Amino acid sequence: MKYMISVFLGAVSYGILSTIVVKAYGQGYSLGEVVGTQLLTGFILSWLLVLMLKLRGKRQAAKSTEQVQQALSLTWKQRFMLMSAGIPTALTGLLYYQSLRYIPNSLAIVLLFQFTWMGVLIHAISTRKRPNGIMLLTLSILFGGTVLAAGIMEQGISEFNWTGIALGLLAAVSYSLFIIFSGKAVPAVHPAQRSLWMITGGMIFVFILFPPVYLFNGVIWSSLLLFGFLLGLFGAFIPPVLFAAGVPHIGGGMAGILGASELPVAVMLSAVVLHEQVSALQWAGVVLVLLGVALPELVKGSRNKGNTTRKKLEYSAG
Repeated sequence: MKYMISVFLGAVSYGILSTIVVKAYGQGYSLGEVVGTQLLTGFILSWLLVLMLKLRGKRQAAKSTEQVQQALSLTWKQRFMLMSAGIPTALTGLLYYQSLRYIPNSLAIVLLFQFTWMGVLIHAISTRKRPNGIMLLTLSILFGGTVLAAGIMEQGISEFNWTGIALGLLAAVSYSLFIIFSGKAVPAVHPAQRSLWMITGGMIFVFILFPPVYLFNGVIWSSLLLFGFLLGLFGAFIPPVLFAAGVPHIGGGMAGILGASELPVAVMLSAVVLHEQVSALQWAGVVLVLLGVALPELVKGSRNKGNTTRKKLEYSAG
């Protein structure tokens, strides 16, 4: 149960980010300032975590120390691979946060959640395997839920800002690529070390696109520091740590179900904090999207339970 709670809290942390970003925009801060301070905070916190782990390793027995040091040691080739894998997550933040300038928070998070079927499509193309019936049903439910949650049925297509929609969908594509690349980039290395170098790569990428002049002209010491700290804490630090602790113990399927809690949290905060209008039909769409995310794992669990029951009956009969 504690590992399930860990993954759930990690997803909830992701769910509050867009609300913080909208508040930061309301204070007049730019995209580069918001994303840059977020990654800088995550970078500092990740370094502190790695240093803490190294110090703790030195206090342990010699064998344990060697294992910890090996897990936390990296070649420069591995560091470069991880930094490259961190670029899509920075790009996701840039695209997603920029979409919030054009479309409501509740719609932006729904568009970002399209990474669920995009990941399936990318996997199918790369492996040249057609998705099975359950996956096709899941994608159909996700599509229907998205149409409802986005408010298309009520407002009509002409009412939407297509720049914001395009940015939201591109963020979903980038996030799908991040999931693929991050899973393949030096998987044997300690999660804290992997997270550190991916954040480093993302931070350098953002600093190249948006030079961090706010670090030197005094702007950082305004409320931007608070927004950056909150975004870095809940976006770049806490979720990776909680996911790294919980996912290996509960499996990717259950992690996907619990991770989907990001969606209702973001929509709820949009309604409560940002006072965006979220209709009952849109909430129904959110529920459908969550059902689509959970369906494959529910079917898998049902089949496993059926197989176990059948084996017990066969054993009893024998």
